[in-house]
Amino acid sequence: MKKALITGITGQDGSYLAEYLLSLGYEVHGLVRRVALEQPEHRLSRLRGVLNRIQIHAANLDSYASIFHIFSKQKFDECYHLAAQSFVAESFADGFSTMATNINGTHYVLAALRELQPECRFYFAGSSEMFGKVRESPQKESTAFHPRSPYGISKVAGFHLAMNYREAYGMFCSNGILFNHESPRRGYEFVTRKITDGVARIKMGLATGLRLGNLEAKRDWGHARDYVRAMHLMLQQPSPDDYVVATGETHSVREFCELAFAEAGLDYRNYVSKDESVYRPAEVDLLIGDYSKARSVLNWRPSVDFQGLIKEMVQSDLELAAQRAGLALARV
Repeated sequence: MKKALITGITGQDGSYLAEYLLSLGYEVHGLVRRVALEQPEHRLSRLRGVLNRIQIHAANLDSYASIFHIFSKQKFDECYHLAAQSFVAESFADGFSTMATNINGTHYVLAALRELQPECRFYFAGSSEMFGKVRESPQKESTAFHPRSPYGISKVAGFHLAMNYREAYGMFCSNGILFNHESPRRGYEFVTRKITDGVARIKMGLATGLRLGNLEAKRDWGHARDYVRAMHLMLQQPSPDDYVVATGETHSVREFCELAFAEAGLDYRNYVSKDESVYRPAEVDLLIGDYSKARSVLNWRPSVDFQGLIKEMVQSDLELAAQRAGLALARV
């Protein structure tokens, strides 16, 4: 039985990956901050269905000692490093914390693995935000990076750290350059979930409108459940490498709004207004990935299309909004 460690296991990707690895017969371990163990109903909610089948360890990515301690007690076949401060807007607000967590945390995990378990296969969660002000479209593994946010910069640093450990020490380190991937488990601070939650709240009479930033920004959106399959496939290859994971399609925030509101029988133009206060200081206008390498080498393809993703997210948030509305009525 293979044994895997997932940092960031409480997040969207971590929870889907945990479920997927369990379905393949893995023994799954996860790193969480101690506060998650103190507030399990909130912090571990995405793992509710598998908590009794995984092992959780408290550790702090800002502390090399705590990371080292975990690897000194447990031996792993694979390590999926997903933990990060991943909200781009927050990285502008607090660039220091984003850099410290995302860069140092990655370095600490790699350094501890090199010292204690150099044979463990390592996956780093890169991001399409590393491309930023794109030099070519679509973007592929050889496209130059030009990040436009502290988050993007921190991911470029992590990408090169993993590459350096691969080249300097012969470790199995693969980078996934993942384009935007969403699901009903997406955090509410991200624009896609902000939209689908807003649709549900408006439909249920819990809100009257939705304020958004740049409606013309274009992204390549896929489903997180598909993307964790690609992560796993990268670590099953004979040698480590870097892969773009995307759908090869790009859609605007406006298109996302139109389809999401239509799913609930609404016209987005009646409810959505622009809020320039949430515009990025340096915008990324267009992202679209070329995943031909992942298709040919990993035999990976996305299975959920743009419309299917939106439908699933809206339906899930409608159910949650109905529950909230019922609770509110019960309190009256």
